[in-house]
Amino acid sequence: MTRNYAKEYADYHSRPAQKKNRASRNAARRSLMKQGRVRKGDGKDVDHANGNPRDNRPSNLSVMSRIANRSKK
Repeated sequence: MTRNYAKEYADYHSRPAQKKNRASRNAARRSLMKQGRVRKGDGKDVDHANGNPRDNRPSNLSVMSRIANRSKK
């Protein structure tokens, strides 16, 4: 079975709520890049401790490996 990326984008990624979440996750990463805590291609993810991608308070953000962040429940 092949993946239909156009349908996936139309059904999920293009929704306004998902666009806002994505923009907020990107903003969180940019803010930690300015602080020097992460850099491009370092293999690290920015973790939102409470799971809300729109909550970019410094106390809610941390840096962890991709494996650790994506296996977090």
